[in-house]
Amino acid sequence: MTFTKLPNHYIITMPNTTPEKKLFLKERELGALLEITQAINQDHTEAALYRIFQFTLLGQLNIRRLVLYVLDEGQWQCMTYFGTGQVDFRQVELPQLITDTCINASCRLDEIAGLEPVWANLEVVIPVGSNGQVLAYVFIGNAHDDYAGEEALKFLQTLSNILVGAIENRRLVRQRVASAAMRKEIEIAREVQTMLFPQRLPNDAHLAVHASYVPHTAVGGDYYDVVELDGGRLLLCVADVSGKGVAASLLMSNFQAGLRTLLRQGADLATVVHELNHLIFRNAGGDKFITVFFGLYDRATRELQYVNAGHNDPLLLLDDGGASQPLKEGTIMLGVMEELPMLKVGHLVVPPHSLLLTYTDGLTEVFDADQNEFGEEGVLRVLRQNRYAPLTTVHAELLREITVFDQAGTGFADDVTILSCRFK
Repeated sequence: MTFTKLPNHYIITMPNTTPEKKLFLKERELGALLEITQAINQDHTEAALYRIFQFTLLGQLNIRRLVLYVLDEGQWQCMTYFGTGQVDFRQVELPQLITDTCINASCRLDEIAGLEPVWANLEVVIPVGSNGQVLAYVFIGNAHDDYAGEEALKFLQTLSNILVGAIENRRLVRQRVASAAMRKEIEIAREVQTMLFPQRLPNDAHLAVHASYVPHTAVGGDYYDVVELDGGRLLLCVADVSGKGVAASLLMSNFQAGLRTLLRQGADLATVVHELNHLIFRNAGGDKFITVFFGLYDRATRELQYVNAGHNDPLLLLDDGGASQPLKEGTIMLGVMEELPMLKVGHLVVPPHSLLLTYTDGLTEVFDADQNEFGEEGVLRVLRQNRYAPLTTVHAELLREITVFDQAGTGFADDVTILSCRFK
């Protein structure tokens, strides 16, 4: 037996390997393989698997220094290390020299020029991968001479591959389960949102109503409603909740339930707005808000009461040379504070042959290649050009115009909801 001096440690060099020695090594390797596979089959946590891997290499294979880096969500992370003295490799970034040069086979670190001194106590790096992609790097140092040969390094690579592959499979399974759960949540939220929208819109001797909804994501944050009340009255509502997805859909569902309850109780418009503000603030704690327009129309008197709560100004286009009247009266967005600081209910008598257009900001916040906004002016231009066209045509032209306006091809940045009413 001889001792070879290397920096900071010795490597024990054994005499020529005998058949007995080979059998002994194979038994150790089999023991290591058994420990790792048992740990995987026993469904240990990932942290526990890394610890078992560490103890297996130390106890079965007599490897005294180890550093394991694993590719985790696109970033190299040190998952376990031992025998490295004062160096905490969790704080050490994996050098690009390693990822650039050590891809297909193990590499000696002393043959990679330019490595920092922190790597001096480690001798060999073993890439571990699948389908041509490196998923992990195993660094070893102060290994027994029996594990300095090519065959032993291949075994270490195989052992590491089993561990990393098992952990990667678990990660993929978790992702698939999470994705399936998310898809189910989105499906449920989409169904909930669809149920919120009215199935039929009025078209009678007094008025005609039409709606269009283009979600930006699978589950948007827009909402519209048309509610028939007693005495020939009608409530029009368009709302936009901050945020998107399941949370926005659930908040909007709560909003609709509150609105319908208040309307059944015969509450006036001011009370409806105050109570809905309380409801949203209690449920969202001020973290989310809703902009909304309420319009309460009386068919008999042609009177329109309305509240604009921080929403885009609806446009009332009169049958008088295309003059337009924005409906601004109201209050701030709902849910921002527990008590609304002010509230003013607007009143007007709607002239015959007027057109009311309500919408969410997705209709106006569309930009061309020079970052010019489509804006309210663009909406008014399309309305005047299609003043007496059917409402379905008006909506189709608005959606076509903003699609053409989006010359940069970036698409709509938000949901687009249009609710229009033609007064006869």
